Amino acid sequence: MKFVLLFGPQAVGKMTVGQELARTTDLKLFHNHMTIDLLEPFFGFTPEMWRLSSLFREEIFKTFSRSDSYGMIFTYVWAFNKKEDWEAVEKMCAIFNSEKADVYFVELEADTKERLIRNRTPNRLEHKPTKRNIEQSERNLLDSLKDLRLNSIEGEIDRKNYVKINNTNLSAGEVAQMVKDEFNL
Repeated sequence: MKFVLLFGPQAVGKMTVGQELARTTDLKLFHNHMTIDLLEPFFGFTPEMWRLSSLFREEIFKTFSRSDSYGMIFTYVWAFNKKEDWEAVEKMCAIFNSEKADVYFVELEADTKERLIRNRTPNRLEHKPTKRNIEQSERNLLDSLKDLRLNSIEGEIDRKNYVKINNTNLSAGEVAQMVKDEFNL
């Protein structure tokens, strides 16, 4: 079993890279909006929605990690300046580690200008209904720059299976191939 945690800021290309990686490997893609977009119509962006999203994810991780599947890619926006995000990452990794899975960290970073362009792509809007209000989505992306640190600093992640890729000028296919080669997926 393999667990690929694909993380970075909003609209950096996590889902699109995950789609390409899933297409060229036996990994299954579980992008973070699969639970968000399921629950948001019922609860809005409320604490209850986030609680349920975390609960659903945890149960999916537990069940999947015990399966005979090759592995999973999960996308995540990790706020490095938020203790609860560090705890969430540790919890999801512990679930897979408890089943002897190999855990891989893939961090993406891209310039804000490029992320604003990607925020409007048809693929993103097709798969993420809550991002279809472009004005709100862009405002959230830009506002997060004020309060959240969504990329790690040098040496902050001390993991054997870790790679950080600036994908500002790379296609999703190129990044997926880099990840596949780096970790022999």
